[in-house]
Amino acid sequence: MSEIAICLAGNPNSGKTTVFNQLTGAKQKVGNWPGVTVEKKEGEFVYQSKRIKVIDLPGTYSLSAYSLDERIARDFLVKERPAVTVVIVDATNLERNLYLAIELLEMGANLVIDLNMMDMVKKKGWKVDVDTLSQILQTPIVSTIATKGEGLETLRQVILKATHHPSKILEINYGEAEKTIDELIKFIKEKGNKSFHVPARWLAIKLLENDAQVKKWIKDLPNGMDIINEADRLRNFLEEKLGDIETYFIERRYGFIAGLVKRCVYKPVTVEQRISFSDKIDKIVLNRYLGIPIFLFFMWLTFQLVFSIGNPFADYIDAFFGFLGGKAAHFLGNNWFSSLISEGIIAGVGSVLVFLPNIMILFLAIGILEDCGYMARAAFVMDRLMHALGLHGKSFIPMILGFGCNIPGIMATRTLESKKDRILTILINPFMSCSARLPIYVLFAGTFFPKKAGMVIFSLYILGIAVAIFTAILFKKLFFRGEVAPLIMELPPYRMPTFKSVVFQMWQRSSLFLKKAGTIILAGVVLVWLLASIPFGAEYASEKSLIGRLGSFFAPIFSPSGFGFWQAAVALIFGILAKEVVVGTLGTLYGVEEEGLRKILSH
Repeated sequence: MSEIAICLAGNPNSGKTTVFNQLTGAKQKVGNWPGVTVEKKEGEFVYQSKRIKVIDLPGTYSLSAYSLDERIARDFLVKERPAVTVVIVDATNLERNLYLAIELLEMGANLVIDLNMMDMVKKKGWKVDVDTLSQILQTPIVSTIATKGEGLETLRQVILKATHHPSKILEINYGEAEKTIDELIKFIKEKGNKSFHVPARWLAIKLLENDAQVKKWIKDLPNGMDIINEADRLRNFLEEKLGDIETYFIERRYGFIAGLVKRCVYKPVTVEQRISFSDKIDKIVLNRYLGIPIFLFFMWLTFQLVFSIGNPFADYIDAFFGFLGGKAAHFLGNNWFSSLISEGIIAGVGSVLVFLPNIMILFLAIGILEDCGYMARAAFVMDRLMHALGLHGKSFIPMILGFGCNIPGIMATRTLESKKDRILTILINPFMSCSARLPIYVLFAGTFFPKKAGMVIFSLYILGIAVAIFTAILFKKLFFRGEVAPLIMELPPYRMPTFKSVVFQMWQRSSLFLKKAGTIILAGVVLVWLLASIPFGAEYASEKSLIGRLGSFFAPIFSPSGFGFWQAAVALIFGILAKEVVVGTLGTLYGVEEEGLRKILSH
């Protein structure tokens, strides 16, 4: 079966991830781009006996890359030259979304344009002449509603067809700059530089725009410096007549797009003048006085749901592992293997897995807030506070992601353009209480504050934010002085979260917890059991065992914090492997699951 490699590109909030999930389903894998710790999503689907490999590129607005995400997307599009590039376009905002598609067509990419969110276009009363738009751009265009799966079959057909019928290179008329562009094209061709697999016209335009990355790419090529020097000379000549050349080219592209939209999109005046549903909600949600209280309310509600809904399911899982451990001990008899299975693996891993419902509900709630468009608003609401801390408003998104897991939260800082903002956000992100801490919070809050557990957990999360704020202020004054760039960020329209997308995101994130339970946590509790059983013949998990001696040695160090008993000292030490191992270690040492742990800890 032959394989075809394609990629998905598009602006943030264009529905690109939804299209990716719809195309590839469960056949996905996540890794890192070569050389950088930035997430890389790959998937595949089979269509008409062809295996089509799909790469989901980070969201980008143009080929003029500023953030790390945008640079990775641009590098891949320029250097890798996939068989087909599918540009996902928010059909409700063609003026901005088509800019990336226009640049790619200028670059000679084999393009398929996906006009997504066509249901929103219809709801607004707009009409898009897709056929005319396709004829002008000379590239196939498909209409989809990715959230409902509509148009995806047509998209698959067009992608396969596009592999045999490449789209044509688009040439925009740049007016007074055309003569200079032609002069540079001629110079590039005379120098015989064929090492760069892009049209000479695109290369000339980018050099005239003084694109630093393109200059870096061709610097070491044969005659590369000659080309750069000639481009610099011609750019200086143009700037004397036209002003800033990059701005000039951008304005000409947007002028071309404006003409496209005027010809191909019909918008009734009555609809244009109407205040949108999103605008009405934003008047409340983004209010300078109500914004932060509303955000805190949503966070409080999330943790109430995590505890109140998750706990009954956790009790069922706890009862199951208790039953399983008892049956294993009865069936295997009184020997070391029975102790390993019942008191080590079942009690240890089981004491952690009981918190899976709480974690799944947390990720479900975060997924709903992301999918409906609220999380982007949260960044705007917190922008004023972030500026006071010396942070960019966008820093709040990685901090929110840190509630799920600190690692993706730290990785998300790649969307910040400033290195200072990235470093400061990375330094304070670990203070965000990630899902690995949730089992510990739930265990102790349920033990000591059973009637106010949800409020206690919420307070712990707020405390983490407060410590992060204090640290950010301190670091700003000591190490990161200077002005903070203003926040410029797109607010996506509010939309109903899709069941498939939210559940898929929840499962992807929760499955990482399950994998950890089956690897790191399992290895940790087996090691704890082994140390608790040595020397053989001594009472299991007693102070005379190897682990008991280790815990007794470290217990005085933790005594001032209230954890003076040796079992807690051992659990905290093994928590270095993974935070969840704290609960698993206690479960192994006491040979009980969550409910048993609560009874022991309460005494």
